[in-house]
Amino acid sequence: MSIIAVRNLTKVYPVAIKKPGLKGTLTHFFRRTYREIKAVQDISFEIQPGEVVGFLGANGAGKTTTLKMLTGLIHPSQGEVIVADHVPFRRQPKFLHQTSLVMGQKQQLLWDLPALDSLRINAAVYNIPDKIFKQRLSELAVMLAIEDKLNQPVRKLSLGERMKAELLAALLHHPKVLFLDEPTLGLDVNAQVAVREFLQKYNQNYGATILLTSHYMADITALCDRVLLIHQGQLIYDGLLDGLLDRFAPCREVKIELAQSLSAAELADFGEIESIEGQEVRFLVPRENLTATVSRILAKLQIQDLSVNDPPIEEIIGRLFQAGKVS
Repeated sequence: MSIIAVRNLTKVYPVAIKKPGLKGTLTHFFRRTYREIKAVQDISFEIQPGEVVGFLGANGAGKTTTLKMLTGLIHPSQGEVIVADHVPFRRQPKFLHQTSLVMGQKQQLLWDLPALDSLRINAAVYNIPDKIFKQRLSELAVMLAIEDKLNQPVRKLSLGERMKAELLAALLHHPKVLFLDEPTLGLDVNAQVAVREFLQKYNQNYGATILLTSHYMADITALCDRVLLIHQGQLIYDGLLDGLLDRFAPCREVKIELAQSLSAAELADFGEIESIEGQEVRFLVPRENLTATVSRILAKLQIQDLSVNDPPIEEIIGRLFQAGKVS
């Protein structure tokens, strides 16, 4: 049985229209008119218990709006949402005890107090007995490698340490469903890796269901086998991460190392040049032309090495949104 079930979910925001000048202001005050912005349009999907699913899309695509509806922060205009057998916007205590939302740009920890004080407050809010609180605190702090930081004021923690403390606070009540909105935003590479490894371990240890949005494709590729792709409020792909290549990447990437450097003009006939760095060249070649193109490269160029791969997933998605290829 699905732990998250979304059917025909839609969110429409009315936005007031105001014309310039005094007349426009008076009209706006006495007889306001509106236009509708569809942030999310008729999306449906299901997520099974224990899945880690990536939620991808450009800025303004509708990711955060969808997460807010799934967590009950905003009411959908149309459609149905069931999360952990509850309707989120009813905000029932049993639902709140089974879910958690972490937003990379927001914080719940009190800035001037040690993180431990905020964690004790969370334990009281969720009615966690002291013995269980200490056990979970110790367990999660070790997993996050943050045991020696919890007595420091939050403002004195690094950004990575604060995010770890935020995750600890969000998971103290052992939610079944974890919604993550850009959890590694702004973190350095080492902190990003630490957060990914923790989330992977947490999912394996507790079977928590995770829905993750991120602009860092390394987060998605490290944690998610399945992705949801949203564009202009519409769900355009729901499937395996590898399946994006088959559906949206008609080209393969050919990387060669030349015996000697050549100009872009001399290489233009072999495919779309992605980059030239010294003697290393990357081409994009249509899949149907791959065999013939590789044969021509081997016959006409002096090369030291050659490899054929799928383009990086972040490039595929970037090209997809830039070109508007959503059909």
